[in-house]
Amino acid sequence: MPALNEFPSPDTLKWAFTTRRVDQDALAGLSADFAAAVAGDLVLCRVAGLGQHRKLQLAGRRTSELYPGDLVVLCLGDRYAPDQFEGRAVLDGPVADLLAGGGIVGRMERAHSRMAPPTRLEPVGILIDASGRRMNVADYALPAATIPDHVTVIGVFGASMNSGKTTAAVSIAHGLAAAGYRVAGVKATGTGAFGDFNAFEDAGVPATDFTDAGMPTTYRMPLPRIEAGFEALVGNAAADGAQIVVVEIADGVFQAETASILRGSRIRSRLDGILFAAPDALGALGGTQVLRAHGLRPFAISGMVTCSPLGQTEAVAATGIAHYAREELASAEVAGRLVAGFLRGARPDATDRAA
Repeated sequence: MPALNEFPSPDTLKWAFTTRRVDQDALAGLSADFAAAVAGDLVLCRVAGLGQHRKLQLAGRRTSELYPGDLVVLCLGDRYAPDQFEGRAVLDGPVADLLAGGGIVGRMERAHSRMAPPTRLEPVGILIDASGRRMNVADYALPAATIPDHVTVIGVFGASMNSGKTTAAVSIAHGLAAAGYRVAGVKATGTGAFGDFNAFEDAGVPATDFTDAGMPTTYRMPLPRIEAGFEALVGNAAADGAQIVVVEIADGVFQAETASILRGSRIRSRLDGILFAAPDALGALGGTQVLRAHGLRPFAISGMVTCSPLGQTEAVAATGIAHYAREELASAEVAGRLVAGFLRGARPDATDRAA
Protein backbone atom coordinates (compact mmCIF):
# COMPACT_ATOMS: atom_id res chain seq x y z
CA MET A 1 0.00 0.00 0.00
CA PRO A 2 1.51 3.37 -0.96
CA ALA A 3 2.42 5.28 2.19
CA LEU A 4 1.11 8.68 3.22
CA ASN A 5 3.28 11.07 5.14
CA GLU A 6 0.34 11.74 7.43
CA PHE A 7 -3.33 10.82 7.65
CA PRO A 8 -5.17 13.19 5.30
CA SER A 9 -7.82 15.63 6.46
CA PRO A 10 -11.14 14.99 4.66
CA ASP A 11 -11.21 18.54 3.32
CA THR A 12 -7.90 18.02 1.50
CA LEU A 13 -9.32 15.18 -0.60
CA LYS A 14 -11.29 15.26 -3.82
CA TRP A 15 -14.58 13.50 -3.04
CA ALA A 16 -16.34 12.17 -6.14
CA PHE A 17 -19.98 12.78 -7.02
CA THR A 18 -20.85 9.19 -6.08
CA THR A 19 -19.85 9.99 -2.48
CA ARG A 20 -21.96 13.14 -2.15
CA ARG A 21 -24.27 11.77 0.58
CA VAL A 22 -21.39 10.54 2.72
CA ASP A 23 -20.61 12.19 6.07
CA GLN A 24 -16.99 13.12 5.42
CA ASP A 25 -16.40 13.74 9.11
CA ALA A 26 -17.04 10.04 9.80
CA LEU A 27 -13.67 9.18 8.21
CA ALA A 28 -11.48 7.86 11.02
CA GLY A 29 -8.92 5.67 9.29
CA LEU A 30 -7.97 3.42 6.41
CA SER A 31 -7.98 -0.33 5.93
CA ALA A 32 -5.56 -2.17 3.65
CA ASP A 33 -7.86 -5.20 3.36
CA PHE A 34 -8.68 -4.58 -0.29
CA ALA A 35 -9.76 -8.19 -0.86
CA ALA A 36 -12.69 -7.67 1.52
CA ALA A 37 -14.00 -4.60 -0.29
CA VAL A 38 -17.44 -4.73 -1.92
CA ALA A 39 -19.32 -2.50 -4.33
CA GLY A 40 -20.10 0.83 -2.74
CA ASP A 41 -17.12 0.88 -0.39
CA LEU A 42 -15.25 4.16 -0.35
CA VAL A 43 -11.66 3.95 -1.57
CA LEU A 44 -8.92 6.54 -1.15
CA CYS A 45 -6.76 6.51 -4.27
CA ARG A 46 -3.76 8.40 -5.54
CA VAL A 47 -3.83 9.35 -9.23
CA ALA A 48 -0.92 7.53 -10.84
CA GLY A 49 -1.35 8.43 -14.50
CA LEU A 50 -3.93 10.21 -16.61
CA GLY A 51 -5.90 8.42 -19.30
CA GLN A 52 -9.44 8.55 -20.64
CA HIS A 53 -10.91 10.45 -17.70
CA ARG A 54 -8.84 13.55 -17.02
CA LYS A 55 -11.49 15.20 -14.88
CA LEU A 56 -13.44 14.04 -11.85
CA GLN A 57 -17.02 14.97 -11.05
CA LEU A 58 -17.01 16.18 -7.46
CA ALA A 59 -19.57 15.79 -4.68
CA GLY A 60 -20.20 19.54 -5.00
CA ARG A 61 -21.40 18.95 -8.57
CA ARG A 62 -18.56 20.56 -10.45
CA THR A 63 -15.69 18.98 -12.33
CA SER A 64 -12.08 19.04 -11.19
CA GLU A 65 -9.01 18.61 -13.32
CA LEU A 66 -6.99 15.60 -12.21
CA TYR A 67 -3.25 15.69 -11.67
CA PRO A 68 -0.84 12.86 -10.92
CA GLY A 69 -0.53 12.62 -7.16
CA ASP A 70 -4.08 13.84 -6.41
CA LEU A 71 -5.81 12.04 -3.55
CA VAL A 72 -9.38 11.17 -4.51
CA VAL A 73 -12.22 9.38 -2.73
CA LEU A 74 -14.10 7.07 -5.09
CA CYS A 75 -16.63 4.25 -4.88
CA LEU A 76 -15.74 0.69 -5.74
CA GLY A 77 -18.21 -0.34 -8.43
CA ASP A 78 -18.99 -2.21 -11.63
CA ARG A 79 -19.35 -0.31 -14.91
CA TYR A 80 -21.43 -1.01 -17.98
CA ALA A 81 -21.02 1.33 -20.94
CA PRO A 82 -20.90 -0.13 -24.46
CA ASP A 83 -19.41 3.09 -25.80
CA GLN A 84 -16.85 3.39 -22.99
CA PHE A 85 -15.73 0.78 -20.44
CA GLU A 86 -16.97 -2.40 -18.89
CA GLY A 87 -15.38 -2.91 -15.50
CA ARG A 88 -15.57 -5.00 -12.36
CA ALA A 89 -15.72 -3.95 -8.72
CA VAL A 90 -12.44 -5.49 -7.56
CA LEU A 91 -9.16 -4.21 -6.16
CA ASP A 92 -6.73 -6.99 -6.96
CA GLY A 93 -3.40 -5.32 -7.59
CA PRO A 94 -1.20 -2.33 -6.88
CA VAL A 95 -3.07 -0.26 -9.46
CA ALA A 96 -6.74 0.17 -10.37
CA ASP A 97 -8.73 1.98 -13.05
CA LEU A 98 -10.98 5.03 -13.01
CA LEU A 99 -14.00 3.50 -14.72
CA ALA A 100 -16.23 6.58 -14.78
CA GLY A 101 -15.81 10.29 -14.26
CA GLY A 102 -18.50 10.32 -11.57
CA GLY A 103 -16.11 8.42 -9.34
CA ILE A 104 -16.09 4.65 -9.92
CA VAL A 105 -12.93 2.64 -9.31
CA GLY A 106 -12.36 -0.99 -10.24
CA ARG A 107 -10.71 -3.11 -12.91
CA MET A 108 -11.38 -2.33 -16.56
CA GLU A 109 -12.26 -5.49 -18.48
CA ARG A 110 -13.32 -4.29 -21.93
CA ALA A 111 -13.31 -0.96 -23.74
CA HIS A 112 -14.74 0.61 -26.86
CA SER A 113 -12.07 0.94 -29.55
CA ARG A 114 -12.12 4.73 -29.43
CA MET A 115 -11.38 4.86 -25.71
CA ALA A 116 -7.95 5.83 -24.43
CA PRO A 117 -6.55 3.63 -21.65
CA PRO A 118 -8.21 4.37 -18.32
CA THR A 119 -6.75 6.79 -15.81
CA ARG A 120 -4.62 4.73 -13.45
CA LEU A 121 -4.99 4.83 -9.67
CA GLU A 122 -3.01 3.54 -6.71
CA PRO A 123 -5.43 2.37 -4.00
CA VAL A 124 -4.26 3.81 -0.68
CA GLY A 125 -6.92 2.37 1.62
CA ILE A 126 -10.57 1.60 2.24
CA LEU A 127 -12.19 4.31 4.34
CA ILE A 128 -13.28 3.19 7.81
CA ASP A 129 -15.23 4.95 10.54
CA ALA A 130 -14.48 5.23 14.26
CA SER A 131 -15.82 1.72 14.88
CA GLY A 132 -13.46 0.24 12.28
CA ARG A 133 -16.30 -0.47 9.89
CA ARG A 134 -15.78 0.05 6.15
CA MET A 135 -17.62 3.13 4.93
CA ASN A 136 -20.07 2.35 2.13
CA VAL A 137 -22.47 4.61 0.26
CA ALA A 138 -25.31 2.27 1.27
CA ASP A 139 -24.86 3.52 4.84
CA TYR A 140 -26.03 6.98 3.75
CA ALA A 141 -28.96 6.00 1.53
CA LEU A 142 -32.42 7.52 1.67
CA PRO A 143 -34.77 5.56 3.94
CA ALA A 144 -36.91 2.81 2.51
CA ALA A 145 -40.31 4.02 1.33
CA THR A 146 -43.45 2.75 -0.33
CA ILE A 147 -45.04 4.34 -3.38
CA PRO A 148 -48.53 5.71 -2.70
CA ASP A 149 -51.26 4.56 -5.03
CA HIS A 150 -52.11 8.09 -6.13
CA VAL A 151 -48.66 8.80 -7.62
CA THR A 152 -48.27 8.43 -11.40
CA VAL A 153 -44.98 6.86 -12.50
CA ILE A 154 -43.67 7.26 -16.04
CA GLY A 155 -40.81 5.02 -17.18
CA VAL A 156 -38.37 6.20 -19.84
CA PHE A 157 -36.52 3.43 -21.70
CA GLY A 158 -34.25 3.55 -24.72
CA ALA A 159 -32.90 1.42 -27.53
CA SER A 160 -29.30 2.02 -26.50
CA MET A 161 -26.92 4.37 -24.78
CA ASN A 162 -27.01 7.89 -26.23
CA SER A 163 -30.43 7.35 -27.78
CA GLY A 164 -31.85 10.46 -26.10
CA LYS A 165 -33.40 8.99 -22.94
CA THR A 166 -32.33 11.75 -20.60
CA THR A 167 -33.41 14.49 -22.98
CA ALA A 168 -36.81 12.81 -23.37
CA ALA A 169 -37.18 12.31 -19.62
CA VAL A 170 -36.29 15.85 -18.59
CA SER A 171 -38.33 17.35 -21.44
CA ILE A 172 -41.57 15.64 -20.49
CA ALA A 173 -40.86 16.37 -16.82
CA HIS A 174 -40.48 20.05 -17.69
CA GLY A 175 -43.68 20.00 -19.73
CA LEU A 176 -45.66 18.40 -16.93
CA ALA A 177 -44.29 20.89 -14.41
CA ALA A 178 -45.24 23.72 -16.78
CA ALA A 179 -48.74 22.23 -16.91
CA GLY A 180 -48.98 22.68 -13.15
CA TYR A 181 -48.23 19.19 -11.88
CA ARG A 182 -45.80 18.57 -9.04
CA VAL A 183 -43.11 16.49 -10.77
CA ALA A 184 -39.94 14.73 -9.65
CA GLY A 185 -37.21 13.06 -11.70
CA VAL A 186 -35.55 9.77 -10.80
CA LYS A 187 -32.75 7.87 -12.46
CA ALA A 188 -33.25 4.33 -11.24
CA THR A 189 -30.33 2.55 -12.93
CA GLY A 190 -26.98 3.40 -14.43
CA THR A 191 -23.53 4.61 -13.36
CA GLY A 192 -23.17 7.44 -10.86
CA ALA A 193 -22.63 10.79 -12.61
CA PHE A 194 -24.11 14.23 -12.28
CA GLY A 195 -25.03 14.91 -15.93
CA ASP A 196 -28.49 13.34 -15.86
CA PHE A 197 -29.07 14.49 -12.29
CA ASN A 198 -28.33 18.09 -13.21
CA ALA A 199 -30.42 17.88 -16.38
CA PHE A 200 -33.60 17.27 -14.37
CA GLU A 201 -32.84 20.18 -12.09
CA ASP A 202 -32.06 22.40 -15.09
CA ALA A 203 -35.60 21.59 -16.27
CA GLY A 204 -36.97 22.87 -12.95
CA VAL A 205 -37.60 19.40 -11.54
CA PRO A 206 -36.08 18.03 -8.31
CA ALA A 207 -34.13 14.83 -8.88
CA THR A 208 -32.61 11.83 -7.15
CA ASP A 209 -30.80 8.80 -8.50
CA PHE A 210 -29.66 5.33 -7.49
CA THR A 211 -26.67 6.77 -5.63
CA ASP A 212 -29.22 8.35 -3.27
CA ALA A 213 -30.50 4.80 -2.76
CA GLY A 214 -26.99 3.62 -1.79
CA MET A 215 -25.71 2.16 -5.07
CA PRO A 216 -22.70 3.62 -6.91
CA THR A 217 -23.87 1.80 -10.03
CA THR A 218 -26.60 -0.74 -10.68
CA TYR A 219 -24.61 -3.01 -13.00
CA ARG A 220 -24.49 -6.53 -11.52
CA MET A 221 -26.72 -5.45 -8.64
CA PRO A 222 -29.39 -8.05 -7.76
CA LEU A 223 -32.80 -7.14 -9.14
CA PRO A 224 -34.43 -7.03 -5.66
CA ARG A 225 -31.86 -4.41 -4.63
CA ILE A 226 -32.64 -2.30 -7.71
CA GLU A 227 -36.38 -2.68 -7.08
CA ALA A 228 -35.96 -1.55 -3.48
CA GLY A 229 -33.95 1.43 -4.67
CA PHE A 230 -36.64 2.38 -7.18
CA GLU A 231 -39.31 2.21 -4.50
CA ALA A 232 -37.24 4.28 -2.08
CA LEU A 233 -36.55 6.97 -4.67
CA VAL A 234 -40.12 7.23 -5.96
CA GLY A 235 -41.59 6.87 -2.48
CA ASN A 236 -39.43 9.64 -1.05
CA ALA A 237 -40.26 11.88 -4.02
CA ALA A 238 -43.94 11.28 -3.31
CA ALA A 239 -43.41 12.09 0.36
CA ASP A 240 -41.94 15.41 -0.77
CA GLY A 241 -45.13 16.16 -2.69
CA ALA A 242 -44.60 14.76 -6.19
CA GLN A 243 -47.76 13.82 -8.06
CA ILE A 244 -45.89 12.48 -11.11
CA VAL A 245 -42.44 10.85 -11.06
CA VAL A 246 -40.51 10.47 -14.32
CA VAL A 247 -38.10 7.53 -14.00
CA GLU A 248 -35.22 7.03 -16.42
CA ILE A 249 -33.88 3.50 -16.88
CA ALA A 250 -30.32 3.57 -18.18
CA ASP A 251 -28.80 1.92 -21.23
CA GLY A 252 -30.70 -0.11 -23.81
CA VAL A 253 -33.35 -2.80 -23.69
CA PHE A 254 -30.72 -5.56 -24.03
CA GLN A 255 -28.66 -4.46 -21.02
CA ALA A 256 -28.94 -7.18 -18.37
CA GLU A 257 -30.63 -5.21 -15.59
CA THR A 258 -32.94 -3.36 -18.00
CA ALA A 259 -33.96 -6.65 -19.61
CA SER A 260 -34.72 -8.11 -16.17
CA ILE A 261 -36.86 -5.09 -15.30
CA LEU A 262 -38.85 -5.50 -18.52
CA ARG A 263 -39.30 -9.27 -18.17
CA GLY A 264 -41.05 -8.90 -14.86
CA SER A 265 -40.30 -6.78 -11.82
CA ARG A 266 -41.85 -4.54 -9.20
CA ILE A 267 -40.59 -1.66 -11.32
CA ARG A 268 -42.39 -2.73 -14.47
CA SER A 269 -45.61 -3.46 -12.59
CA ARG A 270 -45.65 0.03 -11.05
CA LEU A 271 -45.15 1.97 -14.28
CA ASP A 272 -48.28 3.72 -15.53
CA GLY A 273 -46.83 4.61 -18.92
CA ILE A 274 -43.66 4.20 -20.97
CA LEU A 275 -41.88 6.80 -23.09
CA PHE A 276 -39.31 5.29 -25.45
CA ALA A 277 -36.19 6.92 -26.90
CA ALA A 278 -34.56 5.73 -30.12
CA PRO A 279 -31.48 6.82 -32.08
CA ASP A 280 -33.03 6.16 -35.51
CA ALA A 281 -35.97 4.53 -37.27
CA LEU A 282 -34.56 1.01 -37.00
CA GLY A 283 -33.94 1.52 -33.28
CA ALA A 284 -37.51 2.74 -32.86
CA LEU A 285 -38.91 -0.32 -34.62
CA GLY A 286 -36.63 -2.81 -32.90
CA GLY A 287 -37.16 -1.28 -29.49
CA THR A 288 -40.93 -1.29 -29.76
CA GLN A 289 -40.84 -4.91 -30.92
CA VAL A 290 -38.84 -5.82 -27.81
CA LEU A 291 -41.36 -3.99 -25.64
CA ARG A 292 -44.22 -5.70 -27.46
CA ALA A 293 -42.68 -9.09 -26.71
CA HIS A 294 -42.97 -8.15 -23.03
CA GLY A 295 -46.58 -7.05 -23.46
CA LEU A 296 -45.72 -3.35 -23.37
CA ARG A 297 -46.40 -0.44 -25.70
CA PRO A 298 -44.99 3.07 -25.28
CA PHE A 299 -47.41 5.97 -25.32
CA ALA A 300 -44.88 7.95 -27.40
CA ILE A 301 -41.39 7.80 -28.89
CA SER A 302 -38.74 10.50 -28.75
CA GLY A 303 -34.95 10.61 -28.83
CA MET A 304 -32.31 11.25 -31.44
CA VAL A 305 -34.57 9.92 -34.22
CA THR A 306 -36.66 13.09 -33.93
CA CYS A 307 -33.66 15.23 -34.95
CA SER A 308 -34.16 13.99 -38.52
CA PRO A 309 -37.50 14.76 -40.19
CA LEU A 310 -36.95 11.95 -42.67
CA GLY A 311 -35.88 9.54 -39.96
CA GLN A 312 -38.90 10.44 -37.87
CA THR A 313 -41.23 9.92 -40.83
CA GLU A 314 -39.76 6.46 -41.39
CA ALA A 315 -40.04 5.62 -37.70
CA VAL A 316 -43.68 6.69 -37.40
CA ALA A 317 -44.56 4.65 -40.50
CA ALA A 318 -42.73 1.59 -39.15
CA THR A 319 -44.04 1.69 -35.59
CA GLY A 320 -47.44 3.35 -35.85
CA ILE A 321 -46.57 5.34 -32.72
CA ALA A 322 -46.43 9.12 -32.55
CA HIS A 323 -42.96 10.67 -32.18
CA TYR A 324 -42.24 13.90 -30.35
CA ALA A 325 -39.16 16.10 -30.34
CA ARG A 326 -37.78 17.53 -27.11
CA GLU A 327 -39.42 20.92 -27.69
CA GLU A 328 -42.82 19.29 -28.03
CA LEU A 329 -42.44 17.15 -24.91
CA ALA A 330 -41.31 20.20 -22.94
CA SER A 331 -44.53 22.06 -23.71
CA ALA A 332 -47.33 22.01 -21.15
CA GLU A 333 -49.97 21.29 -23.79
CA VAL A 334 -48.27 18.26 -25.35
CA ALA A 335 -46.97 16.73 -22.11
CA GLY A 336 -50.32 17.10 -20.39
CA ARG A 337 -52.18 15.56 -23.30
CA LEU A 338 -49.83 12.58 -23.56
CA VAL A 339 -50.27 11.52 -19.94
CA ALA A 340 -53.94 12.40 -19.53
CA GLY A 341 -55.07 8.84 -20.24
CA PHE A 342 -53.19 7.18 -17.40
CA LEU A 343 -52.89 9.75 -14.61
CA ARG A 344 -53.76 8.39 -11.19
CA GLY A 345 -56.01 11.25 -10.22
CA ALA A 346 -53.35 13.99 -10.24
CA ARG A 347 -54.66 17.44 -11.01
CA PRO A 348 -52.59 20.44 -12.02
CA ASP A 349 -52.23 23.21 -9.49
CA ALA A 350 -53.20 26.42 -11.22
CA THR A 351 -50.97 28.41 -8.85
CA ASP A 352 -47.95 26.46 -10.08
CA ARG A 353 -48.77 26.65 -13.77
CA ALA A 354 -46.12 28.39 -15.84
CA ALA A 355 -47.13 31.73 -17.29
